[in-house]
Amino acid sequence: LEQIIEWSGELGSDITFFLSRGTAFCTGRGEIMTPIEPPLPTGTKLCIVKPDIGLSTPSVFKALDYDELSDLNADEVLLPAFLNANGVENVPSEYYINDLEPPAFRCVPELGELKKSLQKVTGFKHVMMSGSGTSIFCIGEPEDKEAFMKEFGETEDLQVFFSEFIGREEGEWFRRPE
Repeated sequence: LEQIIEWSGELGSDITFFLSRGTAFCTGRGEIMTPIEPPLPTGTKLCIVKPDIGLSTPSVFKALDYDELSDLNADEVLLPAFLNANGVENVPSEYYINDLEPPAFRCVPELGELKKSLQKVTGFKHVMMSGSGTSIFCIGEPEDKEAFMKEFGETEDLQVFFSEFIGREEGEWFRRPE
């Protein structure tokens, strides 16, 4: 497995993650993976909001200001914060870091506005852009799903996906939660 993980990093930045048990602490471009115990139980609700806006990863990296990068040490501060919080919903928001959000929001300001709107939804514990964009994920579920779908789900340029966390045991593949 270690050899496959090493090779997968050469294929693509996030390929390595799919060889994890479903939860991993990823650094670098996403190819450096530390498997961790799932910090959320299987069945924890998640909402993904995907604007129909395209955004190229090279554009995001071109807009990246290296002076804006987080100086929190990933191994000494961030990973322990997530592992010791008794669930990622209890991790303080300042530890939810995606250094690619500011440049992505400069490239497509509507993404930043969408995130701000989603942060106001009662029921979402954390809201964050995934990778270099443009999907935004929300941990939790809207308290008023009908109002949420009216505001976001019926918008012609957004797609909304409700899902939940899954994991797998060592040596097994993923199964649908019972």
